[in-house]
Amino acid sequence: MLRNRYNTGRKKRGIGKFLLVLLALIVIGCGFVAWKLFTPYGPQEMAQTAMETANQVTVTEKDSWIDFVPDKSSGVSVIFYPGGLVKPESYAPLAHELAAAGHHTIIAKMPVNLAVLKQNLADDIIKAYPDERFVMGGHSLGGSMAARYAASHPDALQGIFFLASYPDEKGSVKSLGIPALSILGTNDEVVNATKYQNGRAYLPEDTVYYTIEGGNHSQFGDYGHQSGDGEPGVSEEEQLSQTVKTTVGWLDTIK
Repeated sequence: MLRNRYNTGRKKRGIGKFLLVLLALIVIGCGFVAWKLFTPYGPQEMAQTAMETANQVTVTEKDSWIDFVPDKSSGVSVIFYPGGLVKPESYAPLAHELAAAGHHTIIAKMPVNLAVLKQNLADDIIKAYPDERFVMGGHSLGGSMAARYAASHPDALQGIFFLASYPDEKGSVKSLGIPALSILGTNDEVVNATKYQNGRAYLPEDTVYYTIEGGNHSQFGDYGHQSGDGEPGVSEEEQLSQTVKTTVGWLDTIK
């Protein structure tokens, strides 16, 4: 009898140890998956250089955004929402070039690099610069959240633009009476093509569409190659150049 009880106790202790080990493995596995999923893409060399004050553009980091201020401003200012899990500094090359063209440009800093968690951050930016008129845009998830902000603040903006992005029903800007710009690369394999096409229904009829031949999703910023994206058929510098030229041309039509 005692022997049976002893054996039963050993079995229970063995099962308990097994369950503890299994639980530990599950926790470690979940932690690894979470780390992989939520580790943001960071700025590469070009972006790090563009974070420096140069070429008549002053770069200043604030708590909730990064300022790119031209020595001589002309035209509307720009609020930019980064793509999901991409650090804001990664878009410094674009912001610096827009500022060099005379447009005060502000990159928003989002909680854990997800614009969906603070889509109304633009409120703080607009309040900080009461004498300026703004357009707003973003890359990927950032563009979709910019559209939702515009839809819920119909009088706040003078225009909206999308880089490898699109609005959804909650972010419909079709009836706001403001101009819109949409830029997409032909080698983008991150954007959902069906949702992108469906998103056109929520854009104004006179939206300006521009296609970068060989452009992909990742090269709208400088953060390396994004998982699942297509290989680019143009250099990062060329994609940036076309993006800047198209965006500045569109900005200059907004009076």
